[in-house]
Amino acid sequence: MASQRTATSKPLQADVDPTAYRKNRLEMLEAWEGRYPHKWLVTHTIAETREKGIGVSAGKRLDDEVCIAGRVRSVRRAGKALVFYDLEADSNRVQVICQAAQDGATQHGDCKFDEVHGRIRRFDHIGVRGCVGKSKTDELSIFATEVLLLAPCLHMMPAEQPGHQALKDQETRYRKRYLDLMMNEDVRRTFRIRAEIIDSIRRYLIDKDFVEVETPMMNMIPGGASARPFKTHHNELNMDLFMRVAPELYLKMLVVGGMHRVFEIGKNFRNEGIDLTHNPEFTACEFYMAYADYNDLMDMTEELLSGMVKRIKGSYVLQYHPDGPEGKTIDIDFEPPWPRFSMVEEIEAHSGTKLPRNFESEEARQALDDLAVRHKIDCPKPRTAARLLDKLCGHFIEEKIVNRPSFITDHPQIMSPLAKGHRSKPGLTERFELFVNGKELCNAYTELNDPVQQVRCFQDQGRQKAAGDDEAQDVDWDFVAALEHGLPPTGGWGCGIDRLTMFLADKNNIKEVILFPAMKPQQQHQHQQQHQQTDLDSGAAANSEQ
Repeated sequence: MASQRTATSKPLQADVDPTAYRKNRLEMLEAWEGRYPHKWLVTHTIAETREKGIGVSAGKRLDDEVCIAGRVRSVRRAGKALVFYDLEADSNRVQVICQAAQDGATQHGDCKFDEVHGRIRRFDHIGVRGCVGKSKTDELSIFATEVLLLAPCLHMMPAEQPGHQALKDQETRYRKRYLDLMMNEDVRRTFRIRAEIIDSIRRYLIDKDFVEVETPMMNMIPGGASARPFKTHHNELNMDLFMRVAPELYLKMLVVGGMHRVFEIGKNFRNEGIDLTHNPEFTACEFYMAYADYNDLMDMTEELLSGMVKRIKGSYVLQYHPDGPEGKTIDIDFEPPWPRFSMVEEIEAHSGTKLPRNFESEEARQALDDLAVRHKIDCPKPRTAARLLDKLCGHFIEEKIVNRPSFITDHPQIMSPLAKGHRSKPGLTERFELFVNGKELCNAYTELNDPVQQVRCFQDQGRQKAAGDDEAQDVDWDFVAALEHGLPPTGGWGCGIDRLTMFLADKNNIKEVILFPAMKPQQQHQHQQQHQQTDLDSGAAANSEQ
């Protein structure tokens, strides 16, 4: 539609001067008696409207009337009697054709055609009533009989560039995610993928007779994972509490109580560093399944994640850019079965060193320390056996897992205070972590259900905490009491939703998959907010005086 696409009108001063744009739009609102209407009846989505137009011939229109609404992505004017809008909602667009000759139909109340359309700008919300049809050049369109401005955008928005992000500055994108979503379709696509991931996990577990539950976000003891907690204060109870680092202990109490298949999808909080793959507030899914062990959970993990990737991406193989969109491309193949590596045996094989299995001893800790020094592996203090093993695993195993999801299994007991000891490998546990491209996605194990052994493991953690490891866990005596009532053989599983989304949405920064990531305040940003608030307060005062 060449003639329509080039149609223009003389811009107002507010359209070309960014410093005047907001001021002039606010002045327009003061003179607009029908500003911010309460309701616009929407009878069809834009997607449904497009479906109605299938089969309509060029230059024809249907008799049925539709009412739609959305944001104006572009405005094109051909004189005073013809206006074209591109209207968008839910990532679908449709052209709207408004003609003054249409029986005066685009009037609203006593407003004339030029008054109605003279106040509409890009990114305003409008409501449109009209008939579905095709333009003479065969473009699906709504031939409007009524247009109403529902909510104006008071700020000048960046120009759109097909195939490119219109808003690129990361600080602005993360601090004002609403702008990011308005301007960048790829960002909206990322969070639709995230929603599909959560829906896939939920459907998979419910189909296997799991029950979704909610457990407390504030705990007296920060149990369930080795991590530094956030602290808060409960005024009514006059006591300090910890934001949960994991829901594990509560979920296992539910299994003790007879809820043999439970899961929870929710937030965890760990007062630790921020980098490309870590965020102190993150979303995870955990499930617990009575009468299952870690072998069953590995099979379920393969089934769940491979099926999810196939459904969302259309193939078991996804392309990922670990260094960003301009960097190298790697193919990650999720087709099961996936490789399984026993942690200590793999470290021994790659290092050529036989490790002792009594990892609680100083002798074993020193052997691990010597091995780390020999291979120039950095491990900050305190250099406990658990921390050294984690660093050695990262160096010898995790970094080599790139193109295939792989399980690292059989972690030492000293690293896994809540996991059950291995049935045939002394000093180790029946635990696995799933890694993809060097990043952990899942953690699971056969649950330790012996309350006496559980206390010993908690006490070992206490010794690590006394040695300076502030991520070690404390003894949770309420949980131990629950175990004394009988936890059946159980498998427990956890998966980080944010990291999983990073792979399926092809993002290398965790902030890209969190809608509102935590950001340090900026002085300039705060000043801008105060300035805008002052303007809004002034505008509100002026309106109240009218």
